[in-house]
Amino acid sequence: MTVSRPEIRTFLCRSDNIGVLIRDPATGACAAIDVPEAAPVLKALDETGWTLTDILVTHRHLDHVEGIPEVKRRTGAKVTAPRKAGPDVPEVDVTVAEGDLVRVGDLEAEVWEMPGHCRDHVTYWFAEAGIVCAGDTLFTLGCGRVVEGQPESLWRSLERFLPLPDDTQVFSGHDYVLANARFAVAADPDNLLLRDRMAQAEEAKAAGRFLIPTTMKHERATNPFLRSTEPALAKAVNLAPNSPAEVVFTALRAWKNSF
Repeated sequence: MTVSRPEIRTFLCRSDNIGVLIRDPATGACAAIDVPEAAPVLKALDETGWTLTDILVTHRHLDHVEGIPEVKRRTGAKVTAPRKAGPDVPEVDVTVAEGDLVRVGDLEAEVWEMPGHCRDHVTYWFAEAGIVCAGDTLFTLGCGRVVEGQPESLWRSLERFLPLPDDTQVFSGHDYVLANARFAVAADPDNLLLRDRMAQAEEAKAAGRFLIPTTMKHERATNPFLRSTEPALAKAVNLAPNSPAEVVFTALRAWKNSF
């Protein structure tokens, strides 16, 4: 079976959350990745004429689930959420865990459990479509804060992104691109590709756009957290060049917390 290329709409919610709609044109099925607030999601549905059939939740934090009750009431969409989130996600119909498959029409996504930002976080990997919905684990030029658990667990989650194909589109849960870019340049000042990426981020912001989705090719080349294996990043946090990646990552994350 050949999977149609999905149609995608991204838009801002709240102050810096990213709303994402993914639609399978072959069947008309459409999923929202999280619902930070109802109004922007409903507006995007009105503008596109798409019919929402699914809500795929990445994690239980309020700024990702607050709009679910109203959107479900208006659309009847099925809510899929991480099993480990328990009752903290409202209106759940289906719970998922590592290795489960979810379908949006003919589009299929594998569930990856991604602890680190929080214990229940999952990512949805649409392999055939080349799309990964990373929530608050991986951002353009950055990564999530460690809210629950240890930094090492977030590093292990981030490692799972590294083998993905160059053209994989990465949809993250927030537009933190400029702040992430400023830190990335401080941590990796000799990276010319990164300086180009920061210029693109500044241009996008000035034009009212954001660099989401990004691609794995861009992130492997410019995201300091994914480059924790590189000697240049170890040097930036005053560690030996051969320091374990998780140690470098922990130091980078601590630096970013106070940057």
